[in-house]
Amino acid sequence: MQLARDHDLDLVEVAPNSVPPVCRLLDYGKFRYLQSTKEKEMRKTQKTNNLREVRFRPKIGLHDIQAKERLVHRLLSAGNKVKVSVMFRGREIDHPELAVKLLKQVNDVLEDEAKLEQPPKLEGRFMSIILAPAKAAPVTKPVELDEEDDLGLGL
Repeated sequence: MQLARDHDLDLVEVAPNSVPPVCRLLDYGKFRYLQSTKEKEMRKTQKTNNLREVRFRPKIGLHDIQAKERLVHRLLSAGNKVKVSVMFRGREIDHPELAVKLLKQVNDVLEDEAKLEQPPKLEGRFMSIILAPAKAAPVTKPVELDEEDDLGLGL
């Protein structure tokens, strides 16, 4: 402790459960700052899996279905998982086969872009499926330039 006071540092216990306990001399404020910047960098590189939801109703029109299918397609191409739900009201819940038919239709239309992650499941007044992107977002390759042609125009 005297050594820490002499060098104006902090005595930090690193491994308290070992015998004897291990301590280090360091500037604790600087250590905390470096640790927080490392955590921020880790969060930046970490990809978050977003689960987006698109809701349907059993008595939905054909054009509305197509519009929502385009929305699901756009969300999937952005790399998000999509929860496709059918919301029941009143006595509509007596006909779950309508929801299964609608969910199957959406899945069939999007089967090239999406894989079914969760089959139809009834949760209260909602029947839903979860679709995940079939493949990762396409990665574009950089254009390679010839030695003679700096711009790649072929002039």
